[in-house]
Amino acid sequence: MATERDWRARVPDGMWVKCENPRCAQLLYSKELDRNLRVCSHCDHHFRLSARQRIAITLDPDSFVETDTELMTVNPLNMEGYEAKLKRHRARTSEMEAAVVGTGAILGHPVTIGVTNPFFTVGSMGSVVGEKLARCVERARDQRCPCILISGSGAGARMEEGILSLMQMAKTAAAIGRLRQAGQLCVTILTNPTMAGVYASWASLGDIIIAEPRAMIGFAGQRVVKGTKSDLGADAQSSEFQHEHGMIDRIVPRLEMRGFLESLIRMTYAAPLRKGASVEV
Repeated sequence: MATERDWRARVPDGMWVKCENPRCAQLLYSKELDRNLRVCSHCDHHFRLSARQRIAITLDPDSFVETDTELMTVNPLNMEGYEAKLKRHRARTSEMEAAVVGTGAILGHPVTIGVTNPFFTVGSMGSVVGEKLARCVERARDQRCPCILISGSGAGARMEEGILSLMQMAKTAAAIGRLRQAGQLCVTILTNPTMAGVYASWASLGDIIIAEPRAMIGFAGQRVVKGTKSDLGADAQSSEFQHEHGMIDRIVPRLEMRGFLESLIRMTYAAPLRKGASVEV
C-alpha cells in the first residue's frame, strides 16, 4: 500500500495552491484556479495578478503591443543597495520595471493600457513608472481613444528616488487632466493593494473608478494610522468602504470586469459588440 509520503512524491509541484485568505485556506486545483481568473471558488478571494496577467484578461486576444520598453531606471541619488534591489526584482519577475504599458483593443476598439505590477517593488512608482504611465495617457489623447490604468501598488512613490519619484504624482495627474480636456475616457481599476502616492494621484483620477472586491485601498498603511491614535475602523481601507463613501464608482468582480469594460466602450464609442456581450452598466 502506498504511503502518504509516496503519494506526495507523485504530486507535481504547483498542482495545488492554498487560498491566500487565512479564513479560507482551501486547497485549490491550480488549473481550475487559472480558469477562474485566480479567484478562489470557495471564498471569492481575488489573488494578486502580475501586470501581464491583467493585460491578458482585459484586452482582446493578441491585440497588445508593448511600448516604452527603452526606458531604464537609474540611481539618481546613488542610494546604497537600490541597483541590487532592482536587479533582484528583474530576475524574479522577468520585467524591467513595475509598470507595463502599451496599446491594444477591446471589442476591436483601440485603447491604451498601463498596469502596475504588485510583484515588482510592490508596484511602487519611480521616475520610469511615472513616465511610462504619463506617456500611456498622452498616447490615448493623441490617438483619441480610451485609456485604461490598472493599479496594484502597496508602496506609492519610490523613496529611493526622492523628489524625482514624488514628482510622478503631479506628472501623471496633469496628463490625465489633459486627457479629460480632450474629451477622451480614462478608466482606472483599483486592485489589491492600491495605496499611498499611487492612490493619491492617477489611480483616483479616472473618469470612472472601478475596484475589485475587498481590495485594500487608502493612503497611509494601518501601522501609520494606528500610530496617529486614530480609529478608522477595520474596514476603512477596503474597496467596499470607499464605495460606500463615494470614492469609487463601482465594485466589479474580476470575472465580470471584462464585460463591464466592454459595456463602457460600447456606450462611449459605439464599438461593435461581440455576440453574447452585455451592455448593462
